[in-house]
Amino acid sequence: MAVGYSVCRAQRKDSRGILELLMALADFEHLDPPDSAAKRRIIRDIFSKKKSLRLFVAADAISGKLIGYALYFYTYSSFLARPTLYLEDIFVLEKHRRRGIGRDLFMTCVSEAQRTNCGRMEWSVLTWNEHAIEFYEKLGAKRLEEWRQFRLTRESIKELSKSSRKHK
Repeated sequence: MAVGYSVCRAQRKDSRGILELLMALADFEHLDPPDSAAKRRIIRDIFSKKKSLRLFVAADAISGKLIGYALYFYTYSSFLARPTLYLEDIFVLEKHRRRGIGRDLFMTCVSEAQRTNCGRMEWSVLTWNEHAIEFYEKLGAKRLEEWRQFRLTRESIKELSKSSRKHK
């Protein structure tokens, strides 16, 4: 039986579909979508040889329309002395969920982590996204209760940078 979709590395010709998926993810997560400049930057960065941003896409077998994606990049574990594949986004359009597409995108990232000799793979999940949490736990992923995520926004970075210059 055919699965009705394929998963592969994104190509520049996928740019419009990638942006449509990104907008759908912003809607799902109740976030402001990227502005025009951010849209241009993400497409540039995904396809830049100098950046470590990578993308797998899922496409409908009949229409060719993109229906899901997994965006990742590499960080580094000093204690393992190996790269870490960091899964930034994984998303499947709502009407295409429950078909195994998310699992296939995730497992494609797992295979990529294995291929690139990663010491681990990490990602974040919104606390209210119980379906995703259950999905990851069924695959054997462990919650890191002892770690807390912190973030400096772009505005915070600018302000902190200004104040650090004053103290030099």
